[in-house]
Amino acid sequence: MRRENQSSMSQFLLLGLPIPPGEQDVFFTLFLGMYLTTVLGNLLIILLIRLDSRLHTPMYFFLSHLAFTDVCFSSVTVPKMLKDMHTKYKSIPYAGCISQMYFFIFFTDLDSFLITSMAYDRYVAICHPLQYTIIMRRELCVLLVAVSWILSCANSLSHTLLLTQLSFCANSIPHFFCDLGALLKLSCSDISLNELVMFTVGVVVITLPFICILVSYGYIGATILRVPSTKGICKALSTCGSHLSVVSLYYGAIFGQYLFPTLSNFIDKDIIVALMYTVVTPMLNPFIYSLRNRDMKKALRKLFSKVTFFSQ
Repeated sequence: MRRENQSSMSQFLLLGLPIPPGEQDVFFTLFLGMYLTTVLGNLLIILLIRLDSRLHTPMYFFLSHLAFTDVCFSSVTVPKMLKDMHTKYKSIPYAGCISQMYFFIFFTDLDSFLITSMAYDRYVAICHPLQYTIIMRRELCVLLVAVSWILSCANSLSHTLLLTQLSFCANSIPHFFCDLGALLKLSCSDISLNELVMFTVGVVVITLPFICILVSYGYIGATILRVPSTKGICKALSTCGSHLSVVSLYYGAIFGQYLFPTLSNFIDKDIIVALMYTVVTPMLNPFIYSLRNRDMKKALRKLFSKVTFFSQ
């Protein structure tokens, strides 16, 4: 029976965003502009880090991987969402749905691990400045990124394999992409194992990195308070401001889902949080790192001056 249910479910129907038909074009234009800003902004960050030798440091090494992750993260869901907003055909094949869920979880986890690696980099830079180049050597940076990719892949693969063992009684997903939680609600099978893995792995992937970030900034704050000069405090804060903004955006969306449960009375909370993940946060990251970071602004002015020179 389970095999028959699985084989008959050849596709799912994405119900999409709860937007009135008369406002579809307005939101389509809005989200298209935000997606293009996300892609171009993050690709610009990668280009600046690649071209400017002053940005060949551990912090910008992690930032380039974070920018690449944000581009991929948005591209997993937003193009399909825009296509569905512009057409009445909103179905997605079973294999496509499973793949989309896999990559959504993968890049969500990868974001979390990369942000944590950046917090560790800031901890070493401020709390152990004399040993920074020794501790944050290139081998360690590559290892941290590689471990982030491996753990993210293992987590998303575990959810995917467990999901493929389920049978489904319905195919209408009340979301704009194939969300794991929404898919589990459509299953006729026992999902207790899936929920157990979601909880335990969620603690490892989300809660533990967040605790590591808090501990890192706890040590950073204690170190800053011991700095006698105001100039030293301002310099230390300037190196952490951009990263703290990204941390606030990323984890604010996650914990906002649980700290404000009454939001579900008048809006679809899961969809709003998912939009924060996939559209808003990746779009704002380039602005945060370009407007709040002195080195990035210098690299940007240098690039623009070169472009202006060659265009004359």
